[in-house]
Amino acid sequence: MQAPRIALALTLVLTIAGCGSGSTSSSPRSSSAAPTEPCDSITIAVNPWVGYEANAAVIAHLAEKRLGCKVTKKEVDEQTAWQGLDSGEIDVILENWGHEDLKQKYIDEKRTAVRVGPTGNKGVIGWYVPPWMKKTYPDITNWQNLNKYADLFKTAQSEGKGQVLDGDPSFVTNDEALVKNLGLNYKVVYAGSELASIKAFRQAEEKKTPLIGYFFEPQWLHLDIELVKIDLPEYTAGCDTDAAKVACDYPRYELDKIASKKFMDKGGPAARLIQNFQWSNDEQDTVASFIAKYKMSADEAAKRWVEANPDRVEDWLTKAKP
Repeated sequence: MQAPRIALALTLVLTIAGCGSGSTSSSPRSSSAAPTEPCDSITIAVNPWVGYEANAAVIAHLAEKRLGCKVTKKEVDEQTAWQGLDSGEIDVILENWGHEDLKQKYIDEKRTAVRVGPTGNKGVIGWYVPPWMKKTYPDITNWQNLNKYADLFKTAQSEGKGQVLDGDPSFVTNDEALVKNLGLNYKVVYAGSELASIKAFRQAEEKKTPLIGYFFEPQWLHLDIELVKIDLPEYTAGCDTDAAKVACDYPRYELDKIASKKFMDKGGPAARLIQNFQWSNDEQDTVASFIAKYKMSADEAAKRWVEANPDRVEDWLTKAKP
């Protein structure tokens, strides 16, 4: 299932890498003609994962180069981003994962933030193992068998138990509660960042070393390695209401955009671009791979994708016009 995606991403990289600036400048779709409506400024929250950075890169590129906006990007964690919407320091969150409590506080009660529709991305959080482990231990993806394999995952940090490797401590995670409430002989250890988790999974597959850890989709690593998700107890509505008692899998997320009510009420081309922006997991993963794997700057990654997808971009921009 991943092979076509890998081929698509690599083909796109090779194709756009070979395109000269002269070939794109002749296209009316990619021209940087002066915008027909003034655009003041937009401040975008950038949460600490590269998929979000891909969203922000494309929006910032289009807002600056095609709409004439002044764009500021602020690197903040999820909680701080919501506080920024409330204080007026941030105009938009481009990829929100759930946070029903924050929606209630800032949208329903304080009325300083508003929903701006889906991103188009489907969010999945869970526990994963590298593909070699599924081949070697076929029943390892059933959570009820995890204690049988706990010794495989022992590390110096896991205190004699199996290790579940989590990433950035600021990410949404129920893993410590899951370990306790499912009676698993494991300890959650934090890698510290998304980049550290990616490195750990890549090395685990290359060196055939055991690893089980928190990971998610969309995420560009899935273009390279077909990580295998563990089947935790099925998620049902309300099973995660009490954080201390969680004993079920994570929900599937319809990722969405949240903005300052003041910013959206003001309107303008940037606000309409945010409303119109939607893309797929594969599209986000492609731009994220340009940034993380191919070491492009965020703006260069956005520029390459925009040039390769003029029809998608033009649809967003046409609807951004008054």
